[in-house]
Amino acid sequence: MANRFGNRLLFILVSSVVITGLLIFLFFYIKHEFTVSRTEITESGMVEKITSMGKLELVKYSMKDIIDQKEVHTILPDSHVLFLAVGDVTACIDLTKLKKTDIKQSADTVIVFLPRPEICYARLDHQKSKVYDIRGVWFPDGAKDMVEDVYRLGEKKILDNANEMNVLGMARQNAQLIFKPILESISGKTVVLIFR
Repeated sequence: MANRFGNRLLFILVSSVVITGLLIFLFFYIKHEFTVSRTEITESGMVEKITSMGKLELVKYSMKDIIDQKEVHTILPDSHVLFLAVGDVTACIDLTKLKKTDIKQSADTVIVFLPRPEICYARLDHQKSKVYDIRGVWFPDGAKDMVEDVYRLGEKKILDNANEMNVLGMARQNAQLIFKPILESISGKTVVLIFR
């Protein structure tokens, strides 16, 4: 009888340990399944426009600018955004505007009338640009509007700074230094570049 009671107690004990282990395993498994998430991204890209490129990029300015924008209010506290704008401005010559009549040749000289340099693009690098501080904004929409405004202002300031540094003049110089030797080696003649 004591042996039977001991076997029964051992069976209950082993069953209890197995069931407890199974319950612990199920607890952690279910907890893991509820806390793990997957990100699913659905995306469909389409070509909106295809443009032939004929622009010769001659200079690129990589710039940084710190913008401290403040909106002064009469009653409420002033709102303030501190922004680091990082971006590029590239100047180029649009070679698609070059016509056959813009190239004059003589025995030993080629004169090329080039279109004026222009800004190809001025853009902010959104990964490197950063809002460092926003203060005095009462509503989330106000903060969103201020951040959008400061991004637009940052793009304009980068373009303004590049124009102050004469990015188009540098493009003219680089055309003489880069484009002219290429044309001379192709034609075997002296090349004179004149901007319209």
